[in-house]
Amino acid sequence: MTQDIPQNNRHVIVVEDDKPLRESVVKYLTLDGYQVTGVGLAQEFYQQIFAKSYAVAIIDVGLPDQSGLILAEYVRKNTDIRIIMFTARAIIDDQLAGHQAGADIYLVKPVDFRQLSVSIATLLSRIPTSAHFITEKPPEPPLPEAWRLIPMQWTLQSPLGVCIKLTTKELDFMTMLVSPQKAVIARLELLKNLGYFNNESGNHSLQSLVNRLRYKIQSCCSLSPIQTSHSVGYIFMDEITIE
Repeated sequence: MTQDIPQNNRHVIVVEDDKPLRESVVKYLTLDGYQVTGVGLAQEFYQQIFAKSYAVAIIDVGLPDQSGLILAEYVRKNTDIRIIMFTARAIIDDQLAGHQAGADIYLVKPVDFRQLSVSIATLLSRIPTSAHFITEKPPEPPLPEAWRLIPMQWTLQSPLGVCIKLTTKELDFMTMLVSPQKAVIARLELLKNLGYFNNESGNHSLQSLVNRLRYKIQSCCSLSPIQTSHSVGYIFMDEITIE
């Protein structure tokens, strides 16, 4: 519990687009004695921290309008707010990216709310009573640019700057999908160029590759632009460049 924490240091903001999870976190922390605000979008977060001082921000990595990593970096550079990051991915590279962006604590979903409460209490104990929580008006979220495929770095970069590391097969698949006409790439062509046989095993391998790549994208960017054209193949629906 958190009874010994000064009252002026108990303001917490939760940035999570999963509404049931957000509401559960807000309810639990409120019952635990914190003053909690919950928002589902990066834009709402910017508005809130300009209007009110918060001691701790709990930020989901995969927000629909901007990466939580960008929010964390902004918070670290412009405020004294402590940062806890949520993610569904336990990969060490993702945790390192979170800490590099400014996270004090990185928690993998599903999160034990007791652990979350203790983490907040630990962070609040480090905040000086004279802390200044906002230094300037937050900027508007940057306008999305095109996706970037960077073969030399084995990387797919989202419009908001999140880098997704690719395997050899994933890079080959994405290279074939990069089409200025946004054309559907036929399944048979993909099977041939990826070295899969046109049989049940080959089709299963291709589908597994697509599912893994979609999961990587959705873990940090909410929606995947890789769309299925049934009985034909796949298409990348958003703007993308190759470098």
